[in-house]
Amino acid sequence: MSGNYVLMTDVGSDLPASYYEEHKIPFVSLTVTMDGRSFKDDVGQTVPYSEFYEKVRGGSMPTTAMINIGEYADIMEPILQEGKDILYIALSSALSGSCANAVMTAGELAEKYPDRKVFVIDSLCASLGQGLLVHEARKRRDEGYDIEKLRAWVEGNKMDISHLIFVEDLMHLCRGGRVSKASAVIGSLIGIKPELIMNTEGKLQVVSKHRGRQGAMKHLVERMAASVKSDDLGDIMVCHSDCQADAEAVRDMIAAKYKFDSCLINYIGCTIGAHTGAGIIAVFFFGKTRTPVE
Repeated sequence: MSGNYVLMTDVGSDLPASYYEEHKIPFVSLTVTMDGRSFKDDVGQTVPYSEFYEKVRGGSMPTTAMINIGEYADIMEPILQEGKDILYIALSSALSGSCANAVMTAGELAEKYPDRKVFVIDSLCASLGQGLLVHEARKRRDEGYDIEKLRAWVEGNKMDISHLIFVEDLMHLCRGGRVSKASAVIGSLIGIKPELIMNTEGKLQVVSKHRGRQGAMKHLVERMAASVKSDDLGDIMVCHSDCQADAEAVRDMIAAKYKFDSCLINYIGCTIGAHTGAGIIAVFFFGKTRTPVE
């Protein structure tokens, strides 16, 4: 029965705090350090997103620390002690070592609680791409999938989630060592906006560059055509790093071309935003491929 296990994730999924609470999905927090202060990324409750991105725009360069084994055990073990199993959907292992620590924790707990199950799934997703996978898993949990059936569904469908992203702040990527200073300076001067996807290895990959924010937003929607399965997208998600109006504009562009059942719009949280900076827009949906098509 679905009531005999707990569906879990981490803050890399960028779902709203209200979503986790309403659907009884525990989340594990990564640690963020900014301006000499460390805090748990608790989905905007300790440090509001607007405050976080205001500091990022001012030149702050946050860093993140992975979830360690002890932190996982502190959350997972009480669930096992209640006689329930765990299905944990983790942030892509290509972006964080947290997933590997979750796997090690699961191994240790399996020895301690041999009658219980702890399944760790490397989502190979991030932000609301991971969130969309959690959302679809939650729906099936509520339909009555047992843990084995849900595990198989998640593993079988995680590669169908398309991540389409454009980056605003090249200087932030430069400060984080992700692009050269020369490329960042020149790109910023001429208004270059890199477009990225999440590839099949769970890594971010630059697939094109555009001049101007509006052009980048438009092309983001145009790129969807390469991987949509049909005109009806089901549930989709759009996230942003402190640019709500642009996220809504992208949603409206999508609505002009496709049908969808619902569109959740939310902030990119501190964990992901620490590495990507402010002004980003990203679109997530179930498609037929993650491979970029030019």
